Amino acid sequence: MENRRHEMRNEPEIVYSRSVKAGKRIYYLDVKKARNEDLYLCITESKRKQGAEDMIPQFEKHKVFLYKEDFAHFTEGLNDVISFVQSQLGEIEERKEWTPEAEETTDVLEEKETVEEKTEDKSILGSILNRLKN
Repeated sequence: MENRRHEMRNEPEIVYSRSVKAGKRIYYLDVKKARNEDLYLCITESKRKQGAEDMIPQFEKHKVFLYKEDFAHFTEGLNDVISFVQSQLGEIEERKEWTPEAEETTDVLEEKETVEEKTEDKSILGSILNRLKN
């Protein structure tokens, strides 16, 4: 019954989209149009599930919906958190291309990648949020 309801529901129109490859993850930043013609941001994180190499690829997906009235607070909070991490770690190196061999990294490298993902997302989110505000 749940699946039938989902199939009958119309998906909101995507009016602008951008994907960001960040290591093993892909972030999809979609600006969607609601029924009332309002725009909102849908951020989807997609990550390949462990052990899915031999079979049909399976992905974990997590979504966050961000509405225009929350853009300023979200951007302020994101900038604050990124500034804090940068002040703790100093200069952050740019992300290198992901390869299966690079998956066997140390915990320190994985922590740096997490900070890099947030830094990369900040600039993209900022540009999308600015477009939506105008």
